[in-house]
Amino acid sequence: MSTYSGSCHCGKVAFEVDGEIGTALACNCSICRRKGSLLWFVPRANLRLTTPEADASTYLFNKHVIRHRFCARCGIHPFGEGTDPKGNAMAAINLRCLDGIDLDAVPVQHFNGRDV
Repeated sequence: MSTYSGSCHCGKVAFEVDGEIGTALACNCSICRRKGSLLWFVPRANLRLTTPEADASTYLFNKHVIRHRFCARCGIHPFGEGTDPKGNAMAAINLRCLDGIDLDAVPVQHFNGRDV
């Protein structure tokens, strides 16, 4: 299992995440479309903040089931938190916020979140 480091633009929200990147998900829901995130899903236990939890602001909308985490200083959204259909705690990592990732090498699956 690999460990990746990531952060928002200014570094106020920084983290490490364990796992193997297989694919990315590009969603066209109202928020993902605007953020331009490429998402990688991992168990929430695989994500560790290396900066204070209080530095990661939270945005909730619609059904309030996904905690969209972002930096209040620079505005970048490095990850989200929620549960999978089986109730397991999950994190959606924005691959664009990880250091040293060749995004062109990651296959992208498109998800129609707009019509969900």
